[in-house]
Formats: sequence, structure tokens, C-alpha cells
Amino acid sequence: MSSIETYRPQLQRVHRNALICGLVGVALAVIFLFRDKDQFFHSYLFAYVYVVAVPLGSIAILMLHHLTGGWWGYPLRRILEASTRTLWVMAVLFIPILLGLSHIYSWTDPNAFPDDELHHFKKVWLSPGNFTIRAVIYFALLLFIVYLLNKRSVAQDQTGDPVQRAKMTGMSGIGVVLWGFIVSAAAFDWVMSLEPDWFSTIFGFIFIDVEVLLALSFTVFIYGKLSDREPMKDLVRPQDYNDIGNLMLAFTMLWAYLQFDQFLLIYATNLRDEIPWYMKRAFGPWGAWAAFLLVFHFFVPFFMLLQRAIKRKLERLSRVATYLVVLSVFDVYWLITPSFEKSGPHFHLTDFFLLAGIGGLWVAAFSWQLLKLPILPLHDPRFEGVLLHEHGD
Repeated sequence: MSSIETYRPQLQRVHRNALICGLVGVALAVIFLFRDKDQFFHSYLFAYVYVVAVPLGSIAILMLHHLTGGWWGYPLRRILEASTRTLWVMAVLFIPILLGLSHIYSWTDPNAFPDDELHHFKKVWLSPGNFTIRAVIYFALLLFIVYLLNKRSVAQDQTGDPVQRAKMTGMSGIGVVLWGFIVSAAAFDWVMSLEPDWFSTIFGFIFIDVEVLLALSFTVFIYGKLSDREPMKDLVRPQDYNDIGNLMLAFTMLWAYLQFDQFLLIYATNLRDEIPWYMKRAFGPWGAWAAFLLVFHFFVPFFMLLQRAIKRKLERLSRVATYLVVLSVFDVYWLITPSFEKSGPHFHLTDFFLLAGIGGLWVAAFSWQLLKLPILPLHDPRFEGVLLHEHGD
């Protein structure tokens, strides 16, 4: 019932095509490395942050499923687990960012901060050595969480031991808190420090939401592609799709709330260190981009996900998920690129090549990982009885 063999030809074809796309995209981008190193690394950071959001967000959703035990997560679990197991690929792909720090971050200049007590902490925190150490710690802790969750999931498949479920639940309770701290700190280091004089305590939460919404949308999109044949076909009832849609709606609303809350606080306080970030992004040429995101990243999916007729049909919900995956590109671009392109949007070929390159390599790794385990978890005591009752297996 849970065999992956039904999907093997399809996933092998995706793996091959994605790998070719990834290698070609990276190769074309490397050509531009020798022409404009700064632009290459700027584009690399944008593409990397977008792609790494999927495995990072998948870790959180997987732990949320283990904690709540909802049926909505059962058919998505193996997709989420495959996404989490690609994190090691993203850890390797982080190395170019470390090599190009001086081309990305202004604080790598020893004279970036005044030599006074007020800037002492930033000077110590934002140094290449400490930045690298923290990145290693972030990936090491997250990879350890991923290893434990997947190890216990495989053990549950092999032994049917109900203790494994309890272990995954316990690990998720601790892991989801640790994940929140790590992702917030990584957002501060990798993105907020692009403009080191600016700071926002909400910024980490914004990236938490961006990553979870993108990962959930990607997972629903993949499930939609796999649901046309057994064992996924007719597995989920309309009310279960409704739960998934409600979760997407919740994070869409949270995205708007956090963005508005940050803007309102900075607008109200009107502090010299805080307003430049929004002066670039909310006004002038980038202001049209912000308005575009408000309409198409919030209002459009918000009103679509309010409709039960959309949430209770996988085909329709999958289209909304695809839409959000695409719109998230514009969201991440708006968060990162104005730090480099202050006069307004200016697209570069390296943006497209590296998005295709890093994205292609990640999809190749994801499809390869998805082939490794049965497409549905085995011997999960929370769902075995329901499956037997509904499918007579």
C-alpha cells in the first residue's frame, strides 16, 4: 500500500531534469562571477535564502505534525521528511556565502563600525569568524534534529514499535523551540545584517512565517502531483484538505500581521536607525513592489483560502499552493535585494541562473530522498486503524 515504486519513474525523471537544470544554472552563473563578483554573491544570497526556506520550514511543519497528531499531516509526512533530509545539501551550498562575505556584507570592513562602546557588541558579533562559527552551530543543531526525527521514523517503519512515536513527539516539543531560536538568529545574521545599523525584533518571526508558508505550499504542491495514483489517491477526505488549507490561511494572515506590525512600530517611533530600511522598501521604486506584495501575496491568497470550495478540493488547493511558492520569490527578493539595489529593482541574469541552479540542485536532492522510503509511513498507531477501516487493507 505504501510502496514508492509506483512513483519511481516519475521521480527519477524529475531528479534527472532538476540536476541538469541545476548544473547548467550554476555553470552559467559562474561565468558572471569573473565579470562582477559583487553581483554574483548578491544573487547567490537571494537564491540561497529562498531555497533553504523549504527544508527549514519543513522541519517545523514535521515537528508540528508530530506534536498535534492530526490526520492532515499523515499524507504529507514523507514529503516533509524528504525535504528535511536535503538540509545537508544546503549546508554545503552555504560555503560560497562564507567565501564571499566581503562582497555581501559591509560589516566585513574593519572600519564599518565606530570604535565606541555603543557599537562594541555589533563589532564583535558581526565578524567573519563569529559569523562562520554561528552558521556551523545552526546547521549542526538542525541536522541533529533532522537525523533523530528521520531515524525514529525509519525505526517505526521497520519495527512498528509505538515507543518511536512517543520519542518523535518528545523530540519535537524540544526541537520546535530550538528551531525557532536558530531560524531567528540565522535571519538576523544572513539577512538583517545586510544593513548592520538597522534592527528589528520582529524580523526573525517574519522569516519563520516565510519559511513555514513556503514549505507548506511546496509540500501541498508535491502532494498534488503524487495524488493521481495509489496509494495516495483518495487517501485524504475533503475535511482533511480543509485543515491543510486553514493552516495555509493562518500563515498567510500571520505574514500580513507581522509585516504590518513591524512597519507600524518603526513608523510610530520614527528612529533614525530604523526608518532607512523602510524608506527604501516602502517608498520610491521599491514601494510599487511592496504594494504588489500586499495585493498578491496577502489579499489574493487570503480571499481564495477563505473559500471552502477551494480548500476541500486538492486540485484547487494545489493551485493556490503553487501560486504561493512563486509569490514567495518576490517576497524574499524584496526583503534582500533593496540592500544592494537602493535605487529600485534591477534584475540581473545571475538572479535567474542561481535561482535555477540552486533550486535545481535542491529539487534533485529532494526527489532522490523521496525515493528512499515508502511514500506513506508504516505502523503509525495514530493512523493504522483509520487506514484499515477506510481502505480495507
